[in-house]
Amino acid sequence: MSGDGNAADQGPAHRTVEIGMAIAMGLFAILVIYGAWIAGVGWGFEGPKAGFFPFIIGVILLGATAINLRNGLQTSDTKVFAEWSQLKQVWAVTWPIAVFIALVPYIGIYVASVLLIAFFMMWISSYGPVRTAIIAISVPLITFLVFERWFLVALPKGPLEAMLGY
Repeated sequence: MSGDGNAADQGPAHRTVEIGMAIAMGLFAILVIYGAWIAGVGWGFEGPKAGFFPFIIGVILLGATAINLRNGLQTSDTKVFAEWSQLKQVWAVTWPIAVFIALVPYIGIYVASVLLIAFFMMWISSYGPVRTAIIAISVPLITFLVFERWFLVALPKGPLEAMLGY
C-alpha cells in the first residue's frame, strides 16, 4: 500500500473494492430477502412467520448496501486498497479454510481439523512431520474430549468417527 508508483506490485483501487463488496452484499441481501419471502414474512396465528425477522434484516442490509454503493460510486479515491502480494497472502489462508468448511459435512470436523492444522503447519510454517503430526492430532483430540465428553456438545462427525463407534 505504499503507492510508490511501482506498477508491478499495485493492487485494486479502494473505490473498486468498495463497489465490488457493495454489489456482493447487495446480492446476498436479495438472497436473504428472497429466502425469507419463501419462508413467509407475514404474521400468523402464533405470531411472526419464520421469514419475518430475516426479511427485516435483509431489507436493512440492502438499504445499508445501497448507501455504501452510492458512496463508492461518488468517491474518486484511487488509492490502492492492498497490493497484490498482500492479497496473495490473504488468499493463501482463505482457500484452505474454505476447503476445510466444505469438507466438514463429509469427513467430520475432527478429521478436517487434522488436515487443516497439518496443512498450515507443513506448508505455511514449515514444521517437520513429527511435530506436525503430534499437534495436528492432539488439537482435534483435545477438542473432542472437551466438547463431546465434558460439555456433551456433539460436533459434526464423519465416517471415521462412525467406524470408531462415536
